[in-house]
Amino acid sequence: MTRLSAFNSPLLLGFDHFERVLDRVSKSQGEGYPPYNIEQIGENGLRITLAVAGFSMDDLAVATEDNQLIIRGRQAEDDCGRVFLHRGIAARQFQRAFVLAEGIEVQGATLDNGLLHVDLVRPRPEPRVKSIPIQGAGKTSGSGTLLDVSAEPPCPDR
Repeated sequence: MTRLSAFNSPLLLGFDHFERVLDRVSKSQGEGYPPYNIEQIGENGLRITLAVAGFSMDDLAVATEDNQLIIRGRQAEDDCGRVFLHRGIAARQFQRAFVLAEGIEVQGATLDNGLLHVDLVRPRPEPRVKSIPIQGAGKTSGSGTLLDVSAEPPCPDR
């Protein structure tokens, strides 16, 4: 079965990269652990906060790979002979990936009271205006050389 793409319009040239990003995002939506928030801080700032209760700084890793922010957590199995009657605090390993838009930069990460905060900044894009010169199409002779078409053709009315 072929998948219908929103980017196959002839007016959307060069957007195949976005289609791949959307595919990657849809594959990672099934993850539910750890829970997270995304908030806007300031005009160009974002903060991702993950609830990582029980994880220390040594158990966590934050990295960027291509255009993805990847956060991994893995706790060492150190129960020291403890017997749990109920274990409701998750201690499993996780990997959470966020697709970053072009130009977004990771400023830093902090761990505070079981919450991992990852701060991002979106630099303000400079407006890019480029003037494209228009050239005459020119006519070619049989030998492939350009003929001078800059001269005005004779007008029969004069």
